[in-house]
Amino acid sequence: MTNKLEQLKKITTVVADTGDIRLIQQYTPQDATTNPSLLLSAANMPEYQELVASAIAGVKRSGLSVRHQLHESMQALSVAFGLEILKIIPGRVSTEVDARLSFDLLGTVSEARQLMARYAAAGISKNRVLIKIAATWEGIQAAQILEREGIHCNLTLMFHFAQAIACAAARVTLISPFVGRIYDFYKAQAGRHLEPFEDPGVQSVKAIYDYYRHFDIKTIVMGASFRNQGQIEALAGCDYLTISPGLLADLQKDTGVLTSALSLEAARKKSLTQVHLDEKQFRFMMNSDAMATEKLAQGIRGFVADIEKLEGQVKKAYEE
Repeated sequence: MTNKLEQLKKITTVVADTGDIRLIQQYTPQDATTNPSLLLSAANMPEYQELVASAIAGVKRSGLSVRHQLHESMQALSVAFGLEILKIIPGRVSTEVDARLSFDLLGTVSEARQLMARYAAAGISKNRVLIKIAATWEGIQAAQILEREGIHCNLTLMFHFAQAIACAAARVTLISPFVGRIYDFYKAQAGRHLEPFEDPGVQSVKAIYDYYRHFDIKTIVMGASFRNQGQIEALAGCDYLTISPGLLADLQKDTGVLTSALSLEAARKKSLTQVHLDEKQFRFMMNSDAMATEKLAQGIRGFVADIEKLEGQVKKAYEE
């Protein structure tokens, strides 16, 4: 009998949630996704020091000011890891816009265009890259502009149904609703482990998947940020699932039977009402949900902190 990872791959597109190229090779996912925290971790591994040094060296020779060199180096580093990942996966890599632009619509658009220009210069087509953007109102509107230009987007840090509705209206390519961080919030409130059937993170992805498929919304739903194998199994059949190496290993070792928990047919049979939101409604709904407000803010702050740590390391390289 095949293991659960192989069974899952037959009903869901599996995405590796890591910047570690060796682990991506090991688990052979269709796609891969990175973020500032994953890049910081990978950039500190001895085996990637040459890659980091090469990306920085290319910018140091550019003659730009130190401030601009730092900005260019961070972009170059993100794309350098993306290019290495694309050598070993058949699908797409997600590369994240600087989280400090999360509330800057035009800044996000500009940064995304610059990242795509770097990929284009390396001979990579737009269809192999997803630009990863925080699902703030500004981020979603930036994604709408980018999608019209043929730049495909992955809207991340998604904790509320309102974000999914706004992303559908913007016709973004893919969204990443976060299971684990929602789970963390409600687990802390309950003071105990929550089983998948009662897990608000799992239920959030199910609700978005059913809504999208019921109304034939083309946006891909990619469950993300898992804390345990049970959450993954409860979402088997979702369009995509992005999974950390540790949980990929757990699935690979498990030879039990995996069944699909979500399906297009079941979603179409549900009785659902279509929702439309403007900016005021979106902001009010987000503000009314303590979990969504807290987790979105925490997520952005965490990514910004890791960007600044990585920048600090890059800056030292310039001083040497």
